[in-house]
Amino acid sequence: MKITGFKTFMQRVGTRPRLLLRIDTDEGISGWGEAYNHGPDWALVPVLDYLFEQVKGDDPRRVEYVTQKLIRKARFPQGAIGLAAISAVDHALWDIAAKALDVPVYSLLGGSVRDRVSVYAGVYSAPDPIECREITQELNEEYGFTAFKLSPFRGELHDRRWGLVVKETADYFAAVREACSDAWDFAFDAHAKIFEPYQAIQLGNALAPYQPLFFEEPIRPEYFPAWHRLRAELHVPLATGESLYSANEFLSLLSGAGADIIQPDICVVGGISQMRRIATIAEAHFTTVAPHNPMGPLAVAHNLHFAAACSNFSILEYKLEETTWCPDPYLPTDGHLELRPDRPGWGIDIDEAALSTDDYVHWERQLPIRPDGSMAYC
Repeated sequence: MKITGFKTFMQRVGTRPRLLLRIDTDEGISGWGEAYNHGPDWALVPVLDYLFEQVKGDDPRRVEYVTQKLIRKARFPQGAIGLAAISAVDHALWDIAAKALDVPVYSLLGGSVRDRVSVYAGVYSAPDPIECREITQELNEEYGFTAFKLSPFRGELHDRRWGLVVKETADYFAAVREACSDAWDFAFDAHAKIFEPYQAIQLGNALAPYQPLFFEEPIRPEYFPAWHRLRAELHVPLATGESLYSANEFLSLLSGAGADIIQPDICVVGGISQMRRIATIAEAHFTTVAPHNPMGPLAVAHNLHFAAACSNFSILEYKLEETTWCPDPYLPTDGHLELRPDRPGWGIDIDEAALSTDDYVHWERQLPIRPDGSMAYC
């Protein structure tokens, strides 16, 4: 079997653009992968055209060989766009290899270590406590969610003194706990908006009395000693990893005890092949994996198969959004995604007729501005 073509599709998932890749072979088996779109949106397309020239004619079932070739042919370490493109390639190769044997992808990863995959619902905002109860009750009744992720910020961070922001966050979580079922878990994602580590410690510890599931990415990812300090001084589980790319970076984070939970993105780090390396490093540091996944149904499938075969997997982020191109997505039941052992590859269908219609939407992050006109962090 030989790789004969790459075909890219820039498509919408909710309000965000997502890039899909189909890899074709001379035996008529095609595989699908999804890449995280960091931006510029269309940068991934020429990168994938370039990568195709490096692997055309290769046997797609030699997944490790092909993906290692792509990584090693880059003289300098791959970053956000390069590894996202390799992620899509890696995923499509696993899909082909599994389809060729008529088995699910997780069967090629050593088989499943769990019967179903636990998920939490991404809410992402900080709705008023009564509204939060209504939102979470609806998600619980329809899909069985018992874990949710909110924002800890009730307003602008920079228009009042920090102590008031901390107090407001603590009062908010107390009210959410009062309004919602005591059986439910709530995580808080600060989206790396805090620059000073001591402020992140103050905010995280204000959440501690109300037992958050985790406190996610309060500061920028680049300086690992700051993360080592955070975990040493926080009284809540510390989670991070969506902005890290390589197994080496996760090793630097964890060798200094910089996180309780890591959150690599399978569509960022180089695909399942690199994700498994990262998970092994985490397991050696007694750390669980809760993948970053605010993505579409194909990325959900990638994550489900990874989680099914990962012994130190914890819980998967899940965002409820519709697409035109996946008629049979994995949907939660009782707060879990069920495996599909009777379906080969990723276990979902891709409607290529729907992909032929341009459904692209442009999206950019908004950079917050402080009252003095200086730039904050998005």
